[in-house]
Amino acid sequence: MDDTGTATVDVLVIGAGPVGLALTLDLVRRGLAVRLVEQEGKRFEGSRAKGVQPRTLEVLDDFGLADAALAAGGPYPPMGLHLGPFTKSWRMHATAPGSAGTPYPDVLLLPQYATTALLHDAVERLGVRVEFGVRAEEITQDAETCAVRLDDGRLLTARYVVGADGGSSTVRKAAGIAFEGATDEADRMILVDAAVDGLSRDHWHIWPRTGGRGVAACPLPGGDGRFQIMIRTRPGDPAETSAPTETHLAELVRRRAGRSLTLRDVSWTSVFRPNVRLAERYRDGRLLLCGDAAHVHTPAGAQGLNTGVQDAYNLGWKLHQALAGAGASLLDSYEDERRPVAARVLGRSTELYEGLRRTRPGRLTRGPGEHQLDISYFGGPLAPADAPRTATLRCGDRAPDAPLPDPIAAATRLFDLYRGPHFTALAFGARAAAAARRLPWPSTGVPLRRHTALPHTTPRTPREAMLLSAYGITEDTLLLIRPDGHIGHVSAPADDDIADALPAIGALTGGLPVG
Repeated sequence: MDDTGTATVDVLVIGAGPVGLALTLDLVRRGLAVRLVEQEGKRFEGSRAKGVQPRTLEVLDDFGLADAALAAGGPYPPMGLHLGPFTKSWRMHATAPGSAGTPYPDVLLLPQYATTALLHDAVERLGVRVEFGVRAEEITQDAETCAVRLDDGRLLTARYVVGADGGSSTVRKAAGIAFEGATDEADRMILVDAAVDGLSRDHWHIWPRTGGRGVAACPLPGGDGRFQIMIRTRPGDPAETSAPTETHLAELVRRRAGRSLTLRDVSWTSVFRPNVRLAERYRDGRLLLCGDAAHVHTPAGAQGLNTGVQDAYNLGWKLHQALAGAGASLLDSYEDERRPVAARVLGRSTELYEGLRRTRPGRLTRGPGEHQLDISYFGGPLAPADAPRTATLRCGDRAPDAPLPDPIAAATRLFDLYRGPHFTALAFGARAAAAARRLPWPSTGVPLRRHTALPHTTPRTPREAMLLSAYGITEDTLLLIRPDGHIGHVSAPADDDIADALPAIGALTGGLPVG
């Protein structure tokens, strides 16, 4: 108990944006005790990060929220570059190739306020209330717990604290972790959520202007006719002299985009500056960083929120194992796996932002590289480069979806089997099925579910051929699928031999004793 009589929780999450909410949701569905605090007084109401990538939709699928996200969002409209009386139209976002094995091949246009609402409501359904309007002022830790002093005087204790509290993270500062990078003060953008009379909703409109003072307007899903409006400014621009009023913003839009346009009913504004930074490390003892607390990006390519949610997805099951007594190396693998991803995303989003700044259509197109379906942990601590592989997949790769030839426990596709906070042993062939039944597994921590995808490895129907092809299966094969949907182990067992799987089980469970 702390000095207020409050019980020590498993995890205290600081920051109730999409990343903190996603982590909380994953932890609570595992039966862990979690508190979630947010310094703002209410739920975020702006559109800000509005692109949800195919891989993040797969994460929402695992949380049971993909259908609700699709219902709340919509497809991205084509870009419309206005050049005098002419409009050049093109599609910014490519569809994921069929070989990606995803039920969500397209980027979803979903304003951040809607993503936040979906996750917030899901967290509350599991019994967790976001504690709004409280700020962490002091954070300390010892060998067993963390102590967090709030600005209202309360002291909260937790076995772990995760900072999902943005670029100015209190947790990162308390941990003494450097935030390396730069902020470009000479390049700014005013973001506005508002209605615009006289503007069609069939394009994401762009009006380029000399001196980098262009305007763009993207129609937001919903029946209220709202747009996210982006107004580029420079230091010394009148728009920077004070907090812009609705009248001032309306005049900027008329002057730069068209006299026939009327901006009204502003619900949210923010000033963005290109800020590209990466935390020196993601962990200091029992303090961990997630999302913008660990990395901040330009908005180009819709990468920041998506990368942060996937940070949370990688961290959740590892915290579960750590709380069950797993060795420190498993929790260390969170940084080892996710920090290189953030570094790659930082480079790509910066490159895309340059294309946006110069308004070059060829450099505004987004392809499979932004879908985040190709992120792999191959070569990392949980997926050694010399580990066995199938004909198409390596250890550490994302496990694709595929239809099941016959339903398994009411599941009709592989993602149905993977959905939930567990590992999955997936067997192809009779020897692999026998090996799966013999796999030892800890009685604590993340559980294991065992399924036989096919009792043979020679296709007899087109659906069987599709399933085997998706995973590159040519012989009896046993796969371990991690809770975050990546391949944790591949083996081709002889008879019911499980020896090859034991080192992987030890690494993935953090050395928890097996039954």
